[in-house]
Amino acid sequence: MSEASGGRSTRRVALKVLFLTLVWAVVAVPVAVTAFLGGSREVELASHDVTVSPTREPWVTVHSGPVLPDVRLPSPQPLGVDITLGKTEASTTQELVDRYAFIASQPQGQVEIVRGAVVDMAVAAGLRGAVAGTLPVLVWVLVGRARRVELLRRTRTPGGLVVVSGVALAVLLVWQPWSGVPEELTDDERWEGLQEFVGDAVTVPDGVGAVQVRADVTTVQTRGLIQGAVDTYEQAQDWYDEARDAATDLADDLRQPEEDETVVVLVSDRHDNIGMDPVARAIADAGGATAVYDAGDDTSSGKSWEAFSLDSLDAAFSDLDRWSVTGNHDAGAFVPRYLAEKGWDVLDGEAVDGPGGARLLGVPDPRASSFTPDRSAVGASFDEIRQDLADDLCALDADDERVDTLLVHDANLGNAALARGCVDLVLGGHVHSRIGPEAYEGSNGERGVRFTTGTTGGAAYSIAVGSKPRREAMVTLLTYRDGAAVGLQWVTLQTTGDFTAGEYVELADVEIAEDPLSGVPAEPTEEEPQLGPEDAEPTT
Repeated sequence: MSEASGGRSTRRVALKVLFLTLVWAVVAVPVAVTAFLGGSREVELASHDVTVSPTREPWVTVHSGPVLPDVRLPSPQPLGVDITLGKTEASTTQELVDRYAFIASQPQGQVEIVRGAVVDMAVAAGLRGAVAGTLPVLVWVLVGRARRVELLRRTRTPGGLVVVSGVALAVLLVWQPWSGVPEELTDDERWEGLQEFVGDAVTVPDGVGAVQVRADVTTVQTRGLIQGAVDTYEQAQDWYDEARDAATDLADDLRQPEEDETVVVLVSDRHDNIGMDPVARAIADAGGATAVYDAGDDTSSGKSWEAFSLDSLDAAFSDLDRWSVTGNHDAGAFVPRYLAEKGWDVLDGEAVDGPGGARLLGVPDPRASSFTPDRSAVGASFDEIRQDLADDLCALDADDERVDTLLVHDANLGNAALARGCVDLVLGGHVHSRIGPEAYEGSNGERGVRFTTGTTGGAAYSIAVGSKPRREAMVTLLTYRDGAAVGLQWVTLQTTGDFTAGEYVELADVEIAEDPLSGVPAEPTEEEPQLGPEDAEPTT
């Protein structure tokens, strides 16, 4: 073969590849775009079941239903998204509006949910377009040149024209280029800037100045609700932003870890207060924490509408090592499943490798709160779980696999194990107040410490949503060295916005309580010994 003929052959192959690539693109791109713009996802967002749909308009539009007006704000991308709110469990419109405002003041978790849904739709649409574009290329190659010439000749006949027209109509019906056309407003509807909508009675914060409200003769009556929401938004954002900024200055008041130490931040009883999440993270950063323990009660009822609280928690600590247990208000399958899907290590009775080489074990709280459908015990009773825990921990200790830290929602679950000397540290929350640290000597002569942290959400009751904490909020920093917890330091945030950092406590220096185990046998009995306060009733 001559050099000239070889060059012509190479050009023919290149042109053929280019042609087939163009054919693939001509089919793949429209199919992908159509599939993307016509797609939707069902997600949990802002305490609602929500449908997320991409649009051609560069707006993020929230369709709130027949009672509240639609709102929109500019999209950071060339395309936009429609968010249609479905059912919710809010009992009043005012409660719902206040909840919107509070969530909007800390939107990171909700933004990630929408972004994730849109990215999933884009990937799915791209794959669908790629497959669709491959089909005509395969047909072209498999049919061959002679058959293609014959088919082209037949398309010029009346029958061929009918077939081609039918195929074109079918493609048009699937494509539906008319779908996604922006909805036209009626004569009595208009988009108004938020400041224009609420009037001069409220000054709109800069952060929401670009928001627009769909106004008509009915939504004007909701102006008072929107004005209240703007006020709640501003109060919550300002209060928690200031608290977060102040927390970054706590480093001088917090013990900093040595090179061979690991610090864990302990949070508990958040009860939907997403405003405290960036504050807790700022405290963690100031104290050098690289891991987080969550001792439960992240929600008030454990229902899926509270996913916004778990989204916020995950957004705040997504880059740390994460372990959690569920509390009595998290009863049900939703909370542990959702956190596990987010990458949290949800502890359920198995010993695992924890921070700093320590052995860690945790169990969910066996009780249900009065806010859940069934107040009865979930599975085994509290006493049964407490005794089972002691048996398991003592068995591990006997096998030279001693657990350093027991993470539970209520520290009283660890009393039997402490009484028998089978665990070094028991951590919990539940009572919304700090208790301890308290040291005890078990019947086997081994020493253990129990500590109860206060409510991170600043919850007075089981719901902590509001423009600021309802009582002092607390996080605790735990220091690990050589596979064991060696110290702790708590930080409280008052409702005034002032921080108090407790003194760093070496666990080895905590004095053993005076004769707390008098007359208690080494083996568990039906009447399990109590260390310190009696079991607290579930928070209501």
